[in-house]
Amino acid sequence: MPEISIGSDHRGFELKQGLIAFLNEKGFRVKDFGCPSEESVDYPDIAAALARHVAETNTQGILICGTGTGMSIAANKVRGIRAACCSSIEVAEIAKKHNNANIICLGANSTDEAAAKKIIDTWLNASFEGGRHQRRVEKITAIEMAL
Repeated sequence: MPEISIGSDHRGFELKQGLIAFLNEKGFRVKDFGCPSEESVDYPDIAAALARHVAETNTQGILICGTGTGMSIAANKVRGIRAACCSSIEVAEIAKKHNNANIICLGANSTDEAAAKKIIDTWLNASFEGGRHQRRVEKITAIEMAL
């Protein structure tokens, strides 16, 4: 059973709960990095923990906050992470095909559960195309290594 990690702040908690059930139904072993309720938390803590796990285990992850932007910024600070803020199925598909995104970030303020499921399905079913995109991803890695 493949593993996928998921995490949210308080704003994304409700959406996260629905997506955990969805991912379980799709056959994933879901690792939940929190938060455990709608009580206020600091999103960088959750993003960092999930991103470190994804980088160390070469798995995939989903992060949810109000807009997806904060989670994306925080996750991308972890070496080896390519987190993409995905607001549509088109963005999710290109995030995987061209950027080999290993984390997608969703905004609970603008993405309902039905749309989130379609975005996640698209991302999970897309494959990195390599080729000229591989060269570009390698350049991103080189930037990380220079820091």
